[in-house]
Amino acid sequence: MTDGELNALTLCKALRLVQERQISSSELRKAVFDRIDRLNPEMHAFITVLREGPTTGDIPPLFGVPLSVKDLYDTKGIRTTAGAKLHTNRIPEEEAAAVTRLKQAGATIIGKTNLHEFAYGVTTVNPHFGTARNPWDHDRIAGGSSGGSAVAVALSMGFGSLGTDTGGSIRIPASLCGIVGLKPTFGRVSLDGVIPLSPSLDHAGPMTKTVEDTALLLKIISDFDSGDCRTENM
Repeated sequence: MTDGELNALTLCKALRLVQERQISSSELRKAVFDRIDRLNPEMHAFITVLREGPTTGDIPPLFGVPLSVKDLYDTKGIRTTAGAKLHTNRIPEEEAAAVTRLKQAGATIIGKTNLHEFAYGVTTVNPHFGTARNPWDHDRIAGGSSGGSAVAVALSMGFGSLGTDTGGSIRIPASLCGIVGLKPTFGRVSLDGVIPLSPSLDHAGPMTKTVEDTALLLKIISDFDSGDCRTENM
């Protein structure tokens, strides 16, 4: 797969290619990792890349397609920093409910994306893990706090990402980076295992290239979760 072909793919288009056996999920992941290796040293979209991370394989509906999650979502056995020096070596023993749902749906989580430290800001100028750069003008900010997720999606370093939004932290970087980001209705997506900024205002949601892709991820991660009472009316 050429770089141009990869860059033109959306999540749903990538899924169709895998389903129709025009490309394997492993070939798709290799192309994405090659792109991350080339772009991330400058763009700082990822804090942690999970090249050797576990994969659930070609399970529908996501068929092993590579996705990322903001480094605010706990990942069992894999560091979750919240973009903070304080948590550089923090290794959760449990996993965020939304991450579990992605894995159960067959996704491969390829990395933890950069963010404004503790999600407390709208620039993703991070003094500890590098400043996430705007994909269209590297001298400008990517927005925040989910800036790394927006950069990763915009530059096809994966086909979707999970961000969080308290006061604009999905919507602002999505707008600045030219992608789609959704702040779901409060309680629609479990926040269990997501490091909080303001528990009564936080939202977890998808970031992708298209509305179609966003709708697909939202459907997968939305459900009642006994670990989060905010989802009790789902």
